[in-house]
Amino acid sequence: MVKAARKQWAKFGVVLALYLLFLLWLRSWLGLLVLPFIFDAYITQKIPWYWWKKSTNPVVLTVMGWVDAILFALVAVYFVNLYFFQNYVIPSSSLEKSLLVGDYLFVSKMSYGARIPQTPLHLPLTQHTLPVFNCKSYIEGLQWDYKRVPALGQVELNDIVVFNFPAGDSVASNVQAQDLYSMAYQAGKELSKPVDMSRLTAEQQRQVFDFYYQTGRKYINDNPDLFGTILYRPVDRRENYVKRCVGLPGQTLHIKDRIVYLDGQANKEPDNVQYRYLVHVKSQLPQDFCHELGISDEDLAGYYPNEAVYNLPLTAQAKAALLARKDLVTAIEDIRDEDMGGLYPQNKLTGWTVDNYGPLWIPQKGKTIELNLDNLPFYERCIHAYEGNELEVKDGVIYLNGQPADHYTFRMDYYWMMGDNRHNSADSRFWGFVPEDHIVGKPIFVWLSLDQDRGWTDGKIRWNRLFKWVDNIK
Repeated sequence: MVKAARKQWAKFGVVLALYLLFLLWLRSWLGLLVLPFIFDAYITQKIPWYWWKKSTNPVVLTVMGWVDAILFALVAVYFVNLYFFQNYVIPSSSLEKSLLVGDYLFVSKMSYGARIPQTPLHLPLTQHTLPVFNCKSYIEGLQWDYKRVPALGQVELNDIVVFNFPAGDSVASNVQAQDLYSMAYQAGKELSKPVDMSRLTAEQQRQVFDFYYQTGRKYINDNPDLFGTILYRPVDRRENYVKRCVGLPGQTLHIKDRIVYLDGQANKEPDNVQYRYLVHVKSQLPQDFCHELGISDEDLAGYYPNEAVYNLPLTAQAKAALLARKDLVTAIEDIRDEDMGGLYPQNKLTGWTVDNYGPLWIPQKGKTIELNLDNLPFYERCIHAYEGNELEVKDGVIYLNGQPADHYTFRMDYYWMMGDNRHNSADSRFWGFVPEDHIVGKPIFVWLSLDQDRGWTDGKIRWNRLFKWVDNIK
């Protein structure tokens, strides 16, 4: 008994030391409330934690053994996912050909500092919706303020980053893939008479855009059979996105002829950056040849047989390989996207395109800007939606929290995220800045990669990508 008691005290001492170090790392002492239960589990054992082990019923032993194992696994997964790492799969082609659809990523939460969960009561391995039951997988009643534990590093320029979708605070349940704000502005414009915005002042433009938005929101709210109900999500329950950080806090970003400039200096393009081209052909391209170039079946769907032309996203290497096939390709033509609709900010006439965008200053914590009707559309989501201020404009005057304001000091850092598939990426050009409290983690390596265009016996597993370090993907 003495030896057993000493052994239990030793176990308790090790567990206590590790647990206190964990709380110190979190900088949260609320967890001290758990200490009496840890003490009881190892020393006093007043609570019958393992009552079922004394049962002589084999069914009870089997069932409770499974329940005990499942509960332990869920608790372990909960803490590992929250504070250390999680799995993430690339669902779309926005980062191709740097990361591919079907890449499974090991994402480190410690690299940028794990967040204390805003919604601590949630089911592990779910983001916002409970499968089968199709209901919320978290409890909204208990929410904590934004806080991070000490980090191993910080977001660096050109890092690939996992983050929560900033415009995902409000979504229509039937069309969750599209952000509600873009839908509202688009619907409002379609339902309203055309207006020549170029002749209007900044104040008049704002009034028109406000009308578009209110009209669009009313249309969405009045048609639940089409759009579903409006859902509001906390920061950590919004969809996870993965993009490349191409702009840091305090930098001025300007895209000119596709090239990103920061403070006047051209930023290095990713090695496998893609742009769209019109590929004029003599006949349809062989599928096997296209797969060798990394052109997916989804990309090949952009074929127009009557014109013998493909609309394809290509890397420089794939473009050169196609041009070399004179037996297949007659010419490759650049696509310069001149569509000015749908870009951030939605409520200002800028004349910007995806290839020529900005200049735009990225907000930095502690920095103060002059605030006026001309630059307010760029920063009002930061001020209102992300930093929680009441904001309104009356008679040409900006009011913050009920007081007239002509300047604002930011409380968070912000980042500019873009996909490497530049003409096929819904990114910051469409929904704006990513606040620091939305940063989830840093992908470390690809632990599995599955090709959606291949079968299990036909190269579905991309063996050459297994355990590929993301930091080596430039």
